[in-house]
Amino acid sequence: MTEVTNNPAGDVFEAARTRRSIRAYKADPVPLHILREIVELGRWAPSGSNIQPWRVHVMTGATLQRVGSAIQQAFLNNETDHQRDYNYYTDPIEEPYLARRRACGWGLYGTLGIGRGDHEKSTAYRAGNYNFFGAPAGLVLAIDRKLEVGSWFDYGMFAQTLMLAARARGLHTCPEASIASYPDIVRRELNIAREYTIMCGIAMGYAQTDAVVNTFQPARIALEDYATFYD
Repeated sequence: MTEVTNNPAGDVFEAARTRRSIRAYKADPVPLHILREIVELGRWAPSGSNIQPWRVHVMTGATLQRVGSAIQQAFLNNETDHQRDYNYYTDPIEEPYLARRRACGWGLYGTLGIGRGDHEKSTAYRAGNYNFFGAPAGLVLAIDRKLEVGSWFDYGMFAQTLMLAARARGLHTCPEASIASYPDIVRRELNIAREYTIMCGIAMGYAQTDAVVNTFQPARIALEDYATFYD
């Protein structure tokens, strides 16, 4: 397990190895010029035929608080009239993916001392997802819904570019599919047209290095489990 620090990553290998989903942030604001530098780097991500499908909404201050609070209240009020623009997971989830998902979920809850069936604590924890874990900056990624799966592949490379760039500047992130659970709220609060699918959010800021939740790091499969080399 790598220690969480706010030291800038020295190279792309260190950035990738020290990137993890950080769920507790310091209140220190991220300077605007650093946010702009990180998001600007994303324009160099590759995309099929260079169509560059990304559309990013970068929030700080009152806007981030307003959007996060609106989503969080919908969750806490158990509003049922919200639906994702797309399915993130298969239904049902089959092996080996189901076991990995369960290990991640119960590993995180175990780190926080949340036992199975403890709905009060799990709800309180999950609510933090929707205000970007209190991070001083939050991004919403959106894509024109006319575009196909290839552009979603491009978007993954874009998002990873942003997260690695954040590590290079001593910042941490957490990509959040949970933000896409309330797409109409996001569109309403940020005045995003309906022709854009809300893909996810990204929390960004300086990590609370002593926060217990940030010690959690899920296991990764071995190189031999996913790679085949040919000569």
